[in-house]
Amino acid sequence: METTIIDTPTKTEGLPKLKINALESEAIYIFREVAAQFEKPVLLFSGGKDSITLVRLAQKAFYPAKIPFPLMHIDTGHNFPETIEFRDRLVKELGLELIVRNVQDSIDEGKVVEESGKYASRNMLQTTTLLDAIEEFKFDACIGGARRDEEKARAKERIFSVRDDFGQWDEKNQRPELFDMLNGEIEMGQNVRVFPISNWTELDVWSYIEKEDIEIPSIYFAHKRNVFLRDGMIWSAEDEVVFRAEDELVEEHTVRFRTVGDMSCTAAVFSHADTIDKVVAEIRESKISERGARIDDKRSEAAMEKRKQQGYF
Repeated sequence: METTIIDTPTKTEGLPKLKINALESEAIYIFREVAAQFEKPVLLFSGGKDSITLVRLAQKAFYPAKIPFPLMHIDTGHNFPETIEFRDRLVKELGLELIVRNVQDSIDEGKVVEESGKYASRNMLQTTTLLDAIEEFKFDACIGGARRDEEKARAKERIFSVRDDFGQWDEKNQRPELFDMLNGEIEMGQNVRVFPISNWTELDVWSYIEKEDIEIPSIYFAHKRNVFLRDGMIWSAEDEVVFRAEDELVEEHTVRFRTVGDMSCTAAVFSHADTIDKVVAEIRESKISERGARIDDKRSEAAMEKRKQQGYF
């Protein structure tokens, strides 16, 4: 019998190159593990760039099906209007379920007390509203956009971070996560906070937004705004919830926001980056953390860690 030998080509000219985004693949794997291991997950959504990135990753994880869990926003009432407008438009366009729980309700019910003064913020007050909402809906996994590069307390987090039946986090009692093995087993009353982009950096997020052409709120781009300076930081003067002393002069400058928290505790940066590619270039050159513009992180060396221990995300 005649034997036919087929030569296998070794050249790869002209073949498409496979581009593997390891961070995206890891995040999609985490989302699918959440769906497989938990009964009632929820995606905590603020309308900021990190939670918007999570929505895109969740879409990819479950495509062509819809995202199989709701989004939830703990609304302090002090959000930038641009963020709330974007939030509502996004969930409508994607046909997603949005749950909103308001810090103002917790204040009205006497569960928390509104802060006053120069550095008053509702950030601490979110914890009570969040824990009440988790209990109300019996969520066993809350997915969020925290990243380890943001702050040293967040650097201690696992991807699956267990909270006790009081919603508290114990940084000394965390599970090892070896070889990407994620253990979602919890006891009655416990829940898990899940961080799919934990290993991403700010630059990774922006590069992904650029690559995926993801729409984000306009407040992230340079725009003219009435602002005033305090403690070396740039504060918006266009919002009544932002405390301003009589001697703090209001001027118009071109600024943008690197992070979007409460108006009362989130400062802007001078910038002319009005497109995503310019933002990416600006971040590459920046020597200051994005949370350097968050006054609530400067209350003490352990400000974030204390909030997390109490149940903050």
